[in-house]
Amino acid sequence: MGMISEFREFAMRGNVIDLAVGVVIGGAFGKIVSSLVDNIIMPPIGLLLGGVDFSDIAWTLRAATVDAAGEEVPAVVIGIGEFLNTLVQFVIIAFAIFLLVKAINRIHRKPQAEPVPAAPSEEVLLLREIRDALRK
Repeated sequence: MGMISEFREFAMRGNVIDLAVGVVIGGAFGKIVSSLVDNIIMPPIGLLLGGVDFSDIAWTLRAATVDAAGEEVPAVVIGIGEFLNTLVQFVIIAFAIFLLVKAINRIHRKPQAEPVPAAPSEEVLLLREIRDALRK
């Protein structure tokens, strides 16, 4: 089997196509959640905390400078606000995936039938007959 035909067989499996669709939809969903967090959720929270824009919160380790050649050396900054935004995005995406998996599990879960009691063996039936005969 040639490599091209083997690749074609691999690529046309249902699971690979489902995975590709999931990746594309996941990327789009991630952009939606990013916009939701950056434009809808964090601004009111920042307003409640005194007009703070979370994306601007940063810890400057070294300020921007100009070196001897006249070129600007950028500042070294830890972006705490960006990290908070990303953390909120992660929580929203994780919760959405949890709800999706929970719904899928509920759909796929089959109701368990009550176990049917097994018919008694021939020995048990014979012992019952003997017991009943002795009672008479």
